[in-house]
Amino acid sequence: MRLSATTNVLKVWLLLVGGGAALAAIGWLIGGYRLSSLLVFFGLLVAAAAYWWADRVALGMVGARELPVGEAPALHATVARLAATAGVPKPRLYLLADGHPRALSAGRGPRGTAIAVSQGLLAAAPPAELEGVLAHEIAHSRRRDVIVQTSAFVIAAALIELSRIGGWFQRALLFVLGPLAAAFVHLLLSPKREFQADQAAAALCGSPHGLADALIRLEQASELVEFRANPATEPLYNFNPFAEDGLAGLFVTHPPVAERVRRLRELDPDWRDKLRAA
Repeated sequence: MRLSATTNVLKVWLLLVGGGAALAAIGWLIGGYRLSSLLVFFGLLVAAAAYWWADRVALGMVGARELPVGEAPALHATVARLAATAGVPKPRLYLLADGHPRALSAGRGPRGTAIAVSQGLLAAAPPAELEGVLAHEIAHSRRRDVIVQTSAFVIAAALIELSRIGGWFQRALLFVLGPLAAAFVHLLLSPKREFQADQAAAALCGSPHGLADALIRLEQASELVEFRANPATEPLYNFNPFAEDGLAGLFVTHPPVAERVRRLRELDPDWRDKLRAA
């Protein structure tokens, strides 16, 4: 667990150092030492702002609003209990006001994480499945996956949005910037993080089956309802809600749901016998 968290922090530092070096080189080539220093300084300001407010940027882009305790006390209680079991502060809770069942997390890590759930998820998922989904997001927070996911999303989303300023040149810009944004995402994120978060979530819940059943339900729902959003948001969600074609296909970082479910079921190999006995 500590190794994974350390690795994620190192990835962000390498991204910061690499970005600073690239800005310094560009500034030096164009305007010498003075421009190079200015670009690095402004780059550090942007990086600091992204560190502290990237979660709010991400939540704003997906249209989430903060969920008061009085509006969903049972949900807040579940998150507080899982966070206490995981040994991390309780994440802030947000609501996505649409019927597509999904959840996401964004932030800096255990002390600065927000979890957003959709109205569709709250309506469709039984308590055990909802608990599994929330535990999965808390596991990402404890492992500091969220800081890498959020950084990858902010960079990729900025590149995608940059193509929109191209006017008639937009399609050509998107043809170049889209794969570049996807390359950043895949450079920073490995599908292995989802398997590890699934395993940690099963330990937090005391059973792998709630999350396994939730993943099956979410995948089936995504096949019935088309999901439209910036494809760069894919790393934030607990599964891939996009159809894997076109630009969205470039950003897929989640492993197949069937493989995730298989690995979760293997954590309790006698589950079929228990089901028959019940």
